[in-house]
Amino acid sequence: MTALAPVDRLEIVTLSDNYVDLVSMDNSEHVTRAMPVKNMSFSNSVLAEHGFSALVRVTAGGSTRSIVMDFGLSPDAAARNAEAIGLDLGCAEAAVLSHGHLDHFGGLSAVAARIGKKGLPFVAHPAAFPPGRFIEPIPGVKITMPVLTHQDVERAGFSLSLSSEPLPLLDGTVLFLGEIPRLNDFEKGMPNAFVLDESGEARWDPLIDDTALAVNVAGKGLVVLSGCAHSGIVNTVNYAKKLAGIGKVHAVVGGFHLTGAKAAPLIDPTLEALWDLDPDFVVPTHCTGHAASVAFERRFGSRFLVNMAGTTLTFAS
Repeated sequence: MTALAPVDRLEIVTLSDNYVDLVSMDNSEHVTRAMPVKNMSFSNSVLAEHGFSALVRVTAGGSTRSIVMDFGLSPDAAARNAEAIGLDLGCAEAAVLSHGHLDHFGGLSAVAARIGKKGLPFVAHPAAFPPGRFIEPIPGVKITMPVLTHQDVERAGFSLSLSSEPLPLLDGTVLFLGEIPRLNDFEKGMPNAFVLDESGEARWDPLIDDTALAVNVAGKGLVVLSGCAHSGIVNTVNYAKKLAGIGKVHAVVGGFHLTGAKAAPLIDPTLEALWDLDPDFVVPTHCTGHAASVAFERRFGSRFLVNMAGTTLTFAS
């Protein structure tokens, strides 16, 4: 078990996600949307893309601290969105990579420039930096994927901190889960993903670098934030519960990777397993997919929250 200090308030400010609606007008105590108005003119914009990035902000004992998780797909969208919503990324004390896919590290350099500090820890699983990765959407058709290198991270100004083990961050208020055990019988990873080993040989990619963050909101329970949940979102939440020794799940936020025909059979078992975990809120993002999101909304009702680029999610004690 890893101690996870309770926080009074958690804010997840989404810098990159697959969806945006600037006139949704649905703010609540848990959701604050980006505004299209600047200087009393309808002239502001937030970009959506197939990527994920967020600033995670925790408040405990009157002190607020922040960490960046992921960087989006395109070179500039996450950083541009931070500017559009007036978010100063200079508060970040560290960065975390959920896994080594381009839609999570593509905007690394621009986000690092907006942070504007050198030497901050960059926390990731050691396997997030393979020599090569590719996908085969159909057998025999190989689509290469750019890979992140240690040098890329260091050129951006970060200091590498690699761990496959759980790692407490920000004085134990945020938990980096490290490598997540695959224990259930339906979350088996991404079947068409492949990785090159050091000898250049290709093999199926289990994406062991996939990880997530967990925060303990005082009196409410765990909030688990995934990037894509290639380990399986149910495996991820159960592992966070085990590590923290906390049974109550307050919110599950992030990509559940249930999009596309190959993942369609996983929607129902994932939905049932998350229903049994009884979270107060479910907030699918990024790669969850339309069909899965609709299924979750129908089942969870008012406990389902829609996320968007530019949205701030707030969970408070």
